[in-house]
Amino acid sequence: MNIVVIMTDQQRADVSAREGFPLDTTPYIDALARRGTWFDKAYTTMPACAPTRVSFLTGRYPNATRVRTNHNIEDATYTRDLFHVMRENGYATALCGKNHSHLTDDRVDHTLHLGHGGGRGEDRTRQERDFDDWLRGLNHRASMAATPFPEECQCPHRAVAGAIDWVRGLDGDPFFLWLSFPEPHNPYQVPEPYFSMFPPDDLPPTLSDEGALPHKGFKFEWTRNIGEAAFSDYGEQIPRARANYFGMLRLIDDQVRRFGEFLEAEGIAEDTLIVFVSDHGDFVGEYGLMRKGPELPEALTRIPMQFTGPGVVAGAEAHPAHVSIADILPTLCEAIGVAIPDGVQGRSLWPLLAGADYPRDEFDSAYVEHGFGGLHYTHDEPQDPTADGLTPGVAFDCLNAWTQSGAMRMLRKGDWKIVMDMDGRGQLYNLRDDPVELVDLYGDPEHVANQAELLADLLAATLRAQDPLPRPRRRYVPKTHPRGYRARLHPSDGA
Repeated sequence: MNIVVIMTDQQRADVSAREGFPLDTTPYIDALARRGTWFDKAYTTMPACAPTRVSFLTGRYPNATRVRTNHNIEDATYTRDLFHVMRENGYATALCGKNHSHLTDDRVDHTLHLGHGGGRGEDRTRQERDFDDWLRGLNHRASMAATPFPEECQCPHRAVAGAIDWVRGLDGDPFFLWLSFPEPHNPYQVPEPYFSMFPPDDLPPTLSDEGALPHKGFKFEWTRNIGEAAFSDYGEQIPRARANYFGMLRLIDDQVRRFGEFLEAEGIAEDTLIVFVSDHGDFVGEYGLMRKGPELPEALTRIPMQFTGPGVVAGAEAHPAHVSIADILPTLCEAIGVAIPDGVQGRSLWPLLAGADYPRDEFDSAYVEHGFGGLHYTHDEPQDPTADGLTPGVAFDCLNAWTQSGAMRMLRKGDWKIVMDMDGRGQLYNLRDDPVELVDLYGDPEHVANQAELLADLLAATLRAQDPLPRPRRRYVPKTHPRGYRARLHPSDGA
């Protein structure tokens, strides 16, 4: 089969009609999900671009890949990644869109690079160059007016155009395509008709606002403070930024539809497995914030993930399993009938997608990491924020030493979620009753049993996420499961 991974950047999972959101932001992607298997308990490995993109390609967690920030790409540690696997097994490969990983052009048959500042190089029209200059001039803020360039200049349109041209030029070989949109990541901008599609005054309210920041703690407050230091109208931007964000989702949806209709017209849709996923989420106004940065809230960690194509059963409702973006590599390995590379920590989802039996306890929780190590920074550190991405009145980086410092680990299990940091500070939330995590139940005597169970599960998940590489050089042979499962082999594994 052909394989296409469509990845968005910074797409919050719950802002689709499929998940009950009042706005119909992604109608085609929702329909595509119901033609296959989709998950509403899918999680990133770390809510930051490079760490989770390296996890996607390697099937390994950031503590193992050593890519724990956007600045450690060259430190990526693994044996073989997704592009190695596909090329070794006869697939033509392409990346059209945003990379932001350890992947280099020499390992891909075709590349078209697009990022948050548009494209690069000489192969651009005059209008595309002007758009790219305009896009960079936004400095990652929200545009208060409709983008003064046509939809054809937008990165999703250009990425799909490049992908279509590449697929048409193939000579019947199976192909693996990473179609990677830089949106709906900031800068928040969109042309008409999308700019007016979801007016700011008509948007559904968030479940929290800036009044919740003291409940969430210093890192959340710091994020708002540096946003206001960069843009004095930070709070006033949020309604339009949200409207643009939802418009960007509909633009992306139309481009995914365009690519899907191309596959249908070419007669290859039935032979193509499509994976749709995002690398991490966005606050989209929650807690009075946009972008990402502090800790491990659901808005940043839970992601859309769905599979449609040959061998995948259809389901109108979400699959109940808890899954990770790290599971995509081993899943695609089983889909094409090859072994999982050494050191992979994700698990194959293929039995779940095929409607076969699978060990339920293997997928009863999801684990996420955060932080580059060391101690937590506080507001009175001698370090200058302007040396770490802040330009007062112009720009800021939500991923900075303050928001990313220390180490945190999170486990989601059913309605419950636990977060622990390296100082032993815990947080416990019931997501059914408290979806934006404002009522911390950690230490509450009424929930001591839940807390103990989740602490044990989090410890086990943290141990499983430790890097198994390098393997012992002599005598000891690690016992592993062909699907990456922790359970013993038994008939329901299909092994």
